[in-house]
Amino acid sequence: MHSAVLLIEFGSIILALGLLGRFAGRFRISPIPLYLLAGLAFGEGGLLPLGASEEFVATGAEIGVILLLLMLGLEYSASDLVSNLKAHYPAGLVDGALNALPGAVAALLLGWGPVAAVVLAGVTWISSSGVIAKVLGDLGRVGNRETPVILSVLVLEDLAMAVYLPIVTALVAGAGLAAGSLTLAIALGAAGLVLFLAVRYGRVISRFVSSDDPEKLLLVVLGLTILVAGVAQQLQVSAAVGAFLVGIALSGEAAEGAHTLLSPLRDLFAAIFFVFFGLHTDPASIPPVLLPALALAVVTGVTKIATGYWAARRAGISVKGRWRTGGALVARGEFSIVIAGLAVTAGIEPSLGPLATAYVLILVVLGPLTARYTEPLATRWSSRRTARQEPDREPAERTEAPAQTSVGD
Repeated sequence: MHSAVLLIEFGSIILALGLLGRFAGRFRISPIPLYLLAGLAFGEGGLLPLGASEEFVATGAEIGVILLLLMLGLEYSASDLVSNLKAHYPAGLVDGALNALPGAVAALLLGWGPVAAVVLAGVTWISSSGVIAKVLGDLGRVGNRETPVILSVLVLEDLAMAVYLPIVTALVAGAGLAAGSLTLAIALGAAGLVLFLAVRYGRVISRFVSSDDPEKLLLVVLGLTILVAGVAQQLQVSAAVGAFLVGIALSGEAAEGAHTLLSPLRDLFAAIFFVFFGLHTDPASIPPVLLPALALAVVTGVTKIATGYWAARRAGISVKGRWRTGGALVARGEFSIVIAGLAVTAGIEPSLGPLATAYVLILVVLGPLTARYTEPLATRWSSRRTARQEPDREPAERTEAPAQTSVGD
């Protein structure tokens, strides 16, 4: 009987997610807010709380995080990461300073303490690579001059996560300074070793993993990723970091084949992850934090636009391209939820989960709008400002001309 209920509940979740995804696709919006709302509806305090399938959903959510980070790593080769880091690290520093600081300050003002401040700083810092990539494709901007700048900022954020996630994992676990330092040293050492091996022996690793048989390639890559993620978590390093490093280590045909095969699995389990996060958020807890979430969304929306504008100006992009860069970076999504999920699971601050949910819901909806309209609005505002100044100049020029003529006569 328990097995039948589990199948019914889990099948209903998957079907609902599929229908929500189709609905989002029809209106060309990200399905992430709909998945979060579905979790709120099925969770504690929701319309129809789940029972039998919650543990199964929790396991699926863990796999979802692992696959998200694996697929992210597959997008980049080790050499690309190193070159991006060397060329664009100032933009990464500005990005972190402008966008992590508001989250940390907000947590301290709310009286949540330093650990929650570090967590909320990450929530407000990291843009959504998935949402931004989709928006750029929908707007036809993949070939624009400013797009490499946008991607460079996202790559630097992803690299920063390899350092940031182990720190957060140690903090939310209550590890002391010595244990936390050891965890960070292990993470940095592992990341450095993987980057070195990927640069020097990437082809050898990819050749070992690669297979002409899609079934064997899928099993090897998926098994290796979950194994490394488990070992990383056992060492008190985030499982997500382990998966990210596996993705970086693979390149060439192995990475392309794995990306094609794992994309549907990533989408499935990532959707389950968002539902799982929503399951652990009581809808009644969102209204009290809605105003702080809205204020934080407005502030960090502006700071992201400023970050993109500065990075594009540094790269020599035109003014319109600078505004497009800033507007494209506003969306937050999957990784903000991943970071908040670490704190929610550890029970750091009861209000942090609802605040993060409301914050992501606001910006994942607002992000595509800022990507589309920031540049036209900025251009219109600049034109009006110029038009106001020109009438002030014209009368002065007209009064000067007759005076010069009369003197000449």
